[in-house]
Amino acid sequence: QVQLVESGGGLVQAGGSLRLSCAASGRAGVSYVMGWFRQTPGKEREFVAAISGTLSNALYADSVKGRFTISRDNAKNTVYLQMNSLKPEDTAVYYCAAEWGWTVKANPDEYDYWGQGTQVTVSS
Repeated sequence: QVQLVESGGGLVQAGGSLRLSCAASGRAGVSYVMGWFRQTPGKEREFVAAISGTLSNALYADSVKGRFTISRDNAKNTVYLQMNSLKPEDTAVYYCAAEWGWTVKANPDEYDYWGQGTQVTVSS
């Protein structure tokens, strides 16, 4: 089992920055791909970014490429999402997810473990 706890959400003005953290415990480690997803009411969960365990290969959604950066600290079992140049359309609940394996994936159905989510609100 893997437990995930997100933090760092909040309210920020458009153009601002936030850094989300996801602390993993249990069996989490370098054998797990870590991902960030987001969801707004009435919409499906949307892929944001993912990172592999050892080589730290990263994958980004086109909508956040160049603005968001995913990283991980394997010693701390923590993954981060640095969000810059935030836009109102980035407003959502952001979820951290984990999946055993080596290949980064964008499909939420392929992730086995999920955090409780953290709200990010970007005001215009």
